[in-house]
Amino acid sequence: MPLIGIEEHWMPPELTSALKAVDRPDESLLLNERGDTAQRLEDLGAGRIAAMDAQGIDLAVLALTPPGTQALPPGEAVALSRLANDMATEAVRAHPTRFRSLSSLPMSSPRHVAAELERAAAQGHVGTMVYGRSGDRFLDDPAYDDFFAAAADLGQPVFIHPQIPSDALRDAAYRGFDPLTDLGLATFGWGWHLEAATAALRLILRGTFDRHPGLRIVLGHWGELLPFWLDRADSLSRLAGLRHPVSDYIRTHVFLTTSGMLNPALLHHALTVTTTDRLIFSTDYPFQRPTREDIDTFFGHLATDTDRHRVRSANATALFGIGLSAH
Repeated sequence: MPLIGIEEHWMPPELTSALKAVDRPDESLLLNERGDTAQRLEDLGAGRIAAMDAQGIDLAVLALTPPGTQALPPGEAVALSRLANDMATEAVRAHPTRFRSLSSLPMSSPRHVAAELERAAAQGHVGTMVYGRSGDRFLDDPAYDDFFAAAADLGQPVFIHPQIPSDALRDAAYRGFDPLTDLGLATFGWGWHLEAATAALRLILRGTFDRHPGLRIVLGHWGELLPFWLDRADSLSRLAGLRHPVSDYIRTHVFLTTSGMLNPALLHHALTVTTTDRLIFSTDYPFQRPTREDIDTFFGHLATDTDRHRVRSANATALFGIGLSAH
C-alpha cells in the first residue's frame, strides 16, 4: 500500500536571500535556520529521498516553505516564482517516481497569478500553495477571482498554508514575551493556524465556492482549527447570504492533511465533521519528522484497510492527479 506525503517543504537559496533583503524580513525565516533545517530545505536530491525512505514515503509532493514569494515586491515575486517553479520541475524530472510539486505564485502581483498558475500546470505541477494574505490584500480579494477561476478550470487544488500575522495584529495580540516566545506564539504555536483558518473561512463567506464549484482547497494541520469551530461558523452562513452552511463547504470543497500531527484524537475529531475521503497524509517535512513506527502506529487508528488506503495515497492521487504506476 503506497504512501504519499504532501506538504514536503523546500526553499531555494536565491529566494532566501531575496526574502532577507526586503525592508522588514519575515521573522518566520528564523525557523528555517534551526539545526539542519536550512540544509534539508535546499536538498531536492539524495538526502531528501533518504529521509523519505526512512519514513516509508514513496512519493513526496514538494512545496515552498513559508513565506514563499508572497512577501516580495511584485517584480521579484514574479521572477522568483518562475525560478522556483522551474527548479521544482527539474527536481521532478530528475526523480519522477519520487517527487511531484505544488507551484508558487506571485500573489503580490495579482495580474500575473493566473498566468503563472497556467504555466506551472503545463510544466506538470499538480496544484499550488498560497498564503492567506499578501501585504494588506486578503486571499478573498476580488483581484484574485481570476486565479480561483483558473484553478477550478485547470483542476489545480489550492493549498492554503499558514503565515505569520500582520505587524498590526502581532502588536495587538502576539507580543510581550521574550523574542522567541513572541515568534513561536505568532507562528507554529498559535498565530499561523488562525491565519490560515481565517483565510479559508473568508473564502467561503465571500461566496468563492458558489462562483467556482469546481474549486478544491487543502488545509494542513487537520484544518487549521476550523473543523473544531464549525458549530459557530455555521451561524455566519445566513448573514453572508451563502447557498449552504459553512460546514457543507468544508465537507465538499476542503481536504485536510495531517501535517505530521499524528495524535489519534485529532483524527477522531476530524471524522466527526468530514470523511476519510477528505483526509490526506503529510509530514510537514522537515519541521516535523515522524518515524516510520510513528506513521505505522497512526494508520493503525483508521478503522479499515480501505480507509488506510484512502489516507495513505488514494485521496492524494485522485485530488492531484498523481499516477503511481512507476512504483
